Amino acid sequence: MLTQTISRLDDYARLLHGFSTRLGGVSQPPHASLNLAFSRPDDPAAVLENRRRFAAALGFSLDDVVIAGQVHGTTVRVVAEADRGRGAYGIANVLPPADALITNTPDVVLWAGFGDCTPLLFFDPVQHAVGVAHAGWRGTVDNIAGAVVAAMHQHFASDPANLVVVIGPAIGPCCYEVGTEVISAATAAFGVATAAELLLRPPGNDRPHFDLWSANAFWLEQAGVDAHNIIQTELCTACNVDRFFSHRRESGQTGRFAAVIGLCSPREGR
Repeated sequence: MLTQTISRLDDYARLLHGFSTRLGGVSQPPHASLNLAFSRPDDPAAVLENRRRFAAALGFSLDDVVIAGQVHGTTVRVVAEADRGRGAYGIANVLPPADALITNTPDVVLWAGFGDCTPLLFFDPVQHAVGVAHAGWRGTVDNIAGAVVAAMHQHFASDPANLVVVIGPAIGPCCYEVGTEVISAATAAFGVATAAELLLRPPGNDRPHFDLWSANAFWLEQAGVDAHNIIQTELCTACNVDRFFSHRRESGQTGRFAAVIGLCSPREGR
């Protein structure tokens, strides 16, 4: 299975979305087999073939893809028709650094890459706009989720209450043990009480484990997203290395999977 979609979003005929798995590609170990990142020390020809396979599985063209440089920040970039194809066939022409992309332009596919960080997919079924965000621990504590909600409201008049947001496969609180830097940042961002709820201590392990899933959900609700509209996949990449790449579980020697979202043109009948 090359892709995974969210059943609740499948009900929207004009919405294209999905997460790649690590299966069905041509890359060799340690990037086996559907590595989608040119930034990894993998054969570029294999990465391109993998991207073509993933695009074909979901029914879009790489010519429609837009990818930005990811730097664990909170910059949100608005994507337009002229950006189509940026970063799709290599890293030379990716968009300038931005860990979140939003658009209301049909037939543009927003793409972000992951290896444990949290994918966020945003969909406004009223104003017909979408977004994708890459939320590592830095982006999470710095509230990239809220930044995307604010940007969609500013640029597309999106009402936060109408947004549907998917929190995709990422390293879970079961596996994401963290140290002093993350603990301090989370406490400063969320406050002592909330941080205590997000820095869990699993049975048999007294080291704090950061709950990225719940932390992003917290910010989304603070930004006005209805809790019912926040869809948690609850898929831990480190627990499921048979399906997803995990930077931590595989000690950095691994590939990257993708999260994509886009609006299909009405003329295509979808």
